[in-house]
Amino acid sequence: MNNKKQRVVIVDDHPMFRERLSQLINLELDMEVCGEADDAQEAIRIIRDTSPDLAIVDITLKGSSGLELVKSIKALSIAIPVLVLSMHDESLYAERALRAGASGYITKHQATEEVLAAIRRVVAGEIYLSEKMTTFFLKSLGAVGTRSVTRPLDRLTDRELQVLEYIGSGYKTREIAEALKVGVATVDTYRARIKEKMDFRSAVELQHFAIRWVRDRE
Repeated sequence: MNNKKQRVVIVDDHPMFRERLSQLINLELDMEVCGEADDAQEAIRIIRDTSPDLAIVDITLKGSSGLELVKSIKALSIAIPVLVLSMHDESLYAERALRAGASGYITKHQATEEVLAAIRRVVAGEIYLSEKMTTFFLKSLGAVGTRSVTRPLDRLTDRELQVLEYIGSGYKTREIAEALKVGVATVDTYRARIKEKMDFRSAVELQHFAIRWVRDRE
C-alpha cells in the first residue's frame, strides 16, 4: 500500500484564502501542503526547492499574471502539473490557462469536494474542468469559425488582457506600470494595441468597456 502523500504548493496573494485552502488540503490523508507563495518569483523558488507533485496557481497575482507563471513552471526541468484557480467562472480564462500548460481550472467558489477532486484528478495526470466549462468547450468545437466575431477578447494576448483588467479595476497608467514592473511607455503601447484590436475609437470607449467587463465578472 502506497502511503505517500501528494505534496502541493499554493500560489495566491490572498493570505486568508491561502490559509483556508491549506487547511482543507492538510485535513486529507493523501495530500499535504509543502509550500506557499504570494508572487511568481517566490513560487518558482519554492517549487525548485521542494519539487512538489502539484502547483495550485491563482490566475491573478500582484505584479504578474498567473498565466505567465504557469508557462514559467512548465518550462522548469521539474515536470509538475498546474491547477489554476480563479475568482471568475469564465471560459476565456479557462481556455488560456489550458493553452499556457495548466492541467485544470477551478473557481474559488466551487464546493470543497470539487476542489479536492480536481487536485486528485490533476495529480493523477488527468485534465480537470467543471461540467459547465466542459460543455462550453464541446459546443465551441462546432463554432470555431465564428469565435473571432463573437469573442473579440480572443484577439488580445495574455498580457493585454491583464492590462485591460487593470484598466477596468480603476488603475491609472503609472499604477499599471508599477504593478507589472514595466515602463509607462510599455503600458501605453499595450493600451494602443488593445484599442486597435478591439476597434475602440477612443481611450474613453476602451475604459468604459473595461469597467463594464470587470464589473460583469464580479
